[in-house]
Amino acid sequence: MFIFVDMKKFVLLFFLAACIANLSAQTGYNIDITLRPFSNQKIYLGYYYGKMKALTDSAVLDNSSKGVFQGEKALPGGIYFIVSPNKEILFELLIDKQQSFGIDADTTALPSNVKFLRSPDNSGFQQYTLFASRTGRESSRLTAGYKQSGNPNDSITATAEIRRLGKKMDEYRDSAIKKQPASLMTALFKALKDPQVPAAREHPGGKYDSTYAYTYYKNHFWDGISFRDDRLVRTPFFESKVEKYFRDLVVPNPDSIIREVDHLLLASRGTSEMYQFLMVHFVQKYVNPEYMGQDAVFVHLFEKYINTGQAAFFTATYKEFLTKRAYSLMANLIGQPASDMQMVDSLGKPMNLYTVKSPYTVVFFWDPTCGHCKEVVPHLDSMYQAKWKIQGVKIYGVMVDGGKENWTKYIKENKLTDWVHVYQTKAQQDAESAAGKPGFRQLYDVYQTPVLYLLDADKRIIAKKLSYQQIDEVISLKQKNVK
Repeated sequence: MFIFVDMKKFVLLFFLAACIANLSAQTGYNIDITLRPFSNQKIYLGYYYGKMKALTDSAVLDNSSKGVFQGEKALPGGIYFIVSPNKEILFELLIDKQQSFGIDADTTALPSNVKFLRSPDNSGFQQYTLFASRTGRESSRLTAGYKQSGNPNDSITATAEIRRLGKKMDEYRDSAIKKQPASLMTALFKALKDPQVPAAREHPGGKYDSTYAYTYYKNHFWDGISFRDDRLVRTPFFESKVEKYFRDLVVPNPDSIIREVDHLLLASRGTSEMYQFLMVHFVQKYVNPEYMGQDAVFVHLFEKYINTGQAAFFTATYKEFLTKRAYSLMANLIGQPASDMQMVDSLGKPMNLYTVKSPYTVVFFWDPTCGHCKEVVPHLDSMYQAKWKIQGVKIYGVMVDGGKENWTKYIKENKLTDWVHVYQTKAQQDAESAAGKPGFRQLYDVYQTPVLYLLDADKRIIAKKLSYQQIDEVISLKQKNVK
């Protein structure tokens, strides 16, 4: 089923605008199509952009089910698809240099009832699609058969046959690559191909070496793939391949990720779309990363590329967002000294962060009127009383919002007497603003509550934006390493 893309999303608008801006102006496209049994209805031509799908043109079929997709500018190369009036993807096609051809299809028996006219590339692609479909069905049948029987011998036989089918698929692709080395289908087959690690007898010492296997696979992962080939952007699998590489083969610390990101961006530099595609992919992935500390990758992208004019394709609005986000993260990267905070306690006495002496300081940004905060506070205090207090850990609780009266009342009613409770007065806020200094919200990227940070004895950031349970795990791990 075709899934419509939310055109209101800014990033997609950028994608589509960038794509349109880079269309070749050399020749147009003219794809005449007969699509039975539809008549007097609108059909669509769509394309992949990484994992997304979007429409690029439409055509109205006449009484004879005939219509035409045409435009004055050539379409970028890649895998496209025909969409029915019911918004279903019917079948795929290749669009490359030859953009004047015909399609004759009957939807009652897809994909076999699709014929391409004046398009050798698509005729070859159609043959491969049918072969891959037959092979896939046979593999599924064999798998279902041995799972149903439960007989180990059936499993061995089926596995051997499935491997044979896989080998035939590889042979088919290799043959196509030899016949048409410069074709789009060859580029697709190379991108789909996985490195084959040598047999164990070929490893150092003549026996299986997991380190050698990993290194070989990683070093050959991009074999045959050109990061200067914009056509790969318009496929449903290239982005997944990039994700697989970073998920499975790159050590997930910021330094390792940054090296790999820079390598791919350098390899794609100067292309019409690949460089933009990869830049946007990495920015989106690391501006709000899945794992703590990887926001350093986004800060690197901002400092090296975005803020130096090497990503001019971002709109002014989006660049403004990225700039604000980068400056909110620069001051609180893992391993950096935490910014001091000019605060006072409930009696108005100055109590800045760096006046707190402790082997570990848990900084807790919260709001006494916040429902989630009210859920976390009792558990956090229980952890402190039962374990952290004995370990010398201090909690530096920063009241972000909620009002002083609610704050002091909550502290008293819940007997949070052992914490260091602080807030920032309006006078302190005004003084910071007048001096052009960033406030604690920006310095600690606090735009919702609750937020937890863990600092070491020198007030360097060890962990951030974790749960209190995760903070406890980090403290325990740190103490074990010290011992």
